[in-house]
Amino acid sequence: MDKAYEGDETRQLIVDLGMETVVPAKSNRLRPWQYDKELYKKRNEVERLFRRLKGFRRIFSRFDKLDVVFMFFILCPYRAGVE
Repeated sequence: MDKAYEGDETRQLIVDLGMETVVPAKSNRLRPWQYDKELYKKRNEVERLFRRLKGFRRIFSRFDKLDVVFMFFILCPYRAGVE
């Protein structure tokens, strides 16, 4: 759920599915609900990670045909940083 989709129906669906609301209500909401600020920060970190990974289209789309080539592409910068 995002602030853009914070309607009462959407929030009720999330609650009915047994999920927890992590996103705060919009600032113009008359009765804002409680949310876990620490969990919201972690959610934001995960979203930013995926946005960065999408920048690396080769990783996101996985153009390599062989698993070995893909793993080398992923691990090569890691090994270069370690040594």
